Amino acid sequence: MRDMNLLAGQVALVTGGGGGIGRGIALRFAAEGAAVAVHCRTSDEGARDVVARIGASGGRAVVLRGDLGDEDECRRVVREAAEWGDGRLDALVNNAGVQPVQELAGMTVADWRAVVDTNVLSVFACTQAAADIMRGNDGGGSGGGSVTHIASIEAAHPAAGHAHYCASKAAVVMHARSAALEYGPYGIRVNSVSPGLVDREGLADDWPEGVRRWQQAVPVGRLGRAEDVGDACVFLASRLASWVSGHDLVVDGGMSARPTW
Repeated sequence: MRDMNLLAGQVALVTGGGGGIGRGIALRFAAEGAAVAVHCRTSDEGARDVVARIGASGGRAVVLRGDLGDEDECRRVVREAAEWGDGRLDALVNNAGVQPVQELAGMTVADWRAVVDTNVLSVFACTQAAADIMRGNDGGGSGGGSVTHIASIEAAHPAAGHAHYCASKAAVVMHARSAALEYGPYGIRVNSVSPGLVDREGLADDWPEGVRRWQQAVPVGRLGRAEDVGDACVFLASRLASWVSGHDLVVDGGMSARPTW
C-alpha cells in the first residue's frame, strides 16, 4: 500500500506531527496525495522538516502550532487547518499525546490531569471541531470524513508506572467507538489505532532491556516503525475503509496475540 494515491484531494490534519509516530503519519498521508496540516506544540524544527520534505516531493503542507491541552487551542488549530484547506477538512489524526512514567503512589491530581487533559481532552475537542466542518464537506448536506485516534496497546495491557497513560488511552479507544456511533449518520467514520512499541532514535540506548524483551517476544520479530502506524492511518482514512468505523486497529507485530500465562 505504497504511493497509490489513496488520499488524493484530501485535506488532513495530523496533531503532534513534528516527530516520532506523527512524523511517519504525516509523510505517509502526503505520499498518498493528501495536503497535510502538521500540528506541533514544541517540536517546531521537526514539524518544519516534515513540511519541507513534503514540499520537496511535490506535496502541500503547513505547520500549525498550538497547546492541545487547552480546548480553545484545539478548536483554533482545527479551524486554521480547514481555512488552509479552502474550507474543508477530510481527515483528522489525533496523534498528540504524552507518556510520562510515574508510580501511582505519590502521583498528584495535577500529574494525572497533565496526562489526561493532553491525551483525552484534545481528542474530544479536536474531534468535535473537525466533525462540525466535515458535515459540510461535500456541500450537499451529507458531509463526510474520517477521524483516527492514536491509542496504544496499553489501553488493554497496563504497564507499571503508566496508570495515567493507560487510562487515558483506554478512554481514547472508547471515545472513538462512541463518536463513531453518533457521527456515523453524518458520513463521518471514527476509529483508533493502537500501536505497540515503535522505534525511535535513541530508544535502544535509553531502554535496552525493554527493547531486548520486546524483540524476543514479538511474533514478527522487530520493533514497529512510524510508517507502520502511518500505513494503518492511511488505510482508515481511505476509500478502502469506507465501511470501517468504531474499530480499534492494533498495530503491534502480533504482540497482543501472545499468551500471558
